[in-house]
Amino acid sequence: MRRRTHTLLTAMLLTFTLLVTACGSTQTDNSAQQTPQPQSQEQTDQQAASREKVTIRLATWAGAQEAQELEAIIDRINAESETFQIVHEPAPADYYTKIQTMLAGGTAPDLIWLAQEYVVPYAARGALMDLTDRLKADSRPAANLDDYFPLVLEHAMYEGKVYGLPWIGQPVIVYYNKDLFDEKGIPYPTDDWTWEEFRNLAVQLTDKEKGIYGTSFNGWPPVHMFIWQAGGEVISPDLKSSPIDSPEAIQALEFYSSIIYNEEVAPSMATVNEQGFSEMFKAGKIAMFFGGASDDLDRVEGLRVGHVRVPKGPANRTTFAWAASTVINAKTPHPDEAYDALIALTEGIHNWKIVPPRRSMATAEQITKNEPRKAEGAEVIMQAAQEMRAFRIIPNHPEWDTIFWEQLQDPLYSKKGSAAELAARARASLEEVLP
Repeated sequence: MRRRTHTLLTAMLLTFTLLVTACGSTQTDNSAQQTPQPQSQEQTDQQAASREKVTIRLATWAGAQEAQELEAIIDRINAESETFQIVHEPAPADYYTKIQTMLAGGTAPDLIWLAQEYVVPYAARGALMDLTDRLKADSRPAANLDDYFPLVLEHAMYEGKVYGLPWIGQPVIVYYNKDLFDEKGIPYPTDDWTWEEFRNLAVQLTDKEKGIYGTSFNGWPPVHMFIWQAGGEVISPDLKSSPIDSPEAIQALEFYSSIIYNEEVAPSMATVNEQGFSEMFKAGKIAMFFGGASDDLDRVEGLRVGHVRVPKGPANRTTFAWAASTVINAKTPHPDEAYDALIALTEGIHNWKIVPPRRSMATAEQITKNEPRKAEGAEVIMQAAQEMRAFRIIPNHPEWDTIFWEQLQDPLYSKKGSAAELAARARASLEEVLP
């Protein structure tokens, strides 16, 4: 989860011929009026053929099961539309490489899924259609930007304009193994717990001889989340600075580094690499795991799992949101139909994925409706959604992210310098790539 590779996709142009058929008429000796004749079945078929739908291609990274579920939604949308037909083109492997190639070659699909890190960079290159004016004039619920969580919608905006519609805002929550707590006689975490209480619990729950640890960090969850919770920023709201050496950011970096790969509370890097990150939780070897709201960590047979919001930091309880949007290729040959398909598709996905990134839909009832297997944790997920935040993205984000990892995070986690020293050195490099 530390970083992702880039890719881009392809679009095709299909044109349909309009078939027009005239009804026959007769004229009598006594009247000049034309009398319409009954329409034949052949003429009815010809008129239907004249209303061919425009094909709108959709690129996603969906795997087999996810693609099957998405295509059921697409089938319903296609059946209701008189103007377009969405054709799904999933590419679960090397997705962003393929998208990059297709955009460069002018063959990208009309609609494209992009994770939060990619919308602004592509918009800045002119690869995406500006949706701002269309959305303002649209009264359909999925087009109502005021209903979206602002700190999730932000990733789809560039220079005040909107270039995509978020289809998911998945907050991080904590999954915990009830049996490991019960074996130690330790009460379960409560909704008002803090960083210090979380770390103390992790120490108490760790039994290195048994290979059981209180928690596990490996760059996930993102350290950004803890910096936000301390009241700091990694990129300022005006995009002019990266204040990672602020007292708030240093406090968060030091807390994070006291957890990651520290065998008093968490497994070593070697252990994580050998046994798997989330797999250790599923195997009953991690007591508390930071996971996405839709993760299957609470669906492991024989594992009694509880849910709780992330611990509160010194300033707030902001949680990270994994977010993604559907965007429109700026070179689509069918902008009107692509936009209508986007709205219909977004509404469909909001009634499928959790959490829908709209305030009116981020309810325990909607979460359970979308994913019945999340019923037990729905209330916690709903509460976490109110405090979630996606990354703040800049046009050169891939370069910024590489610097952040190589000059700050990796050496900090490898104990190659203090948080204050590394942050002070990295800040200058990070700010060189800001807009």
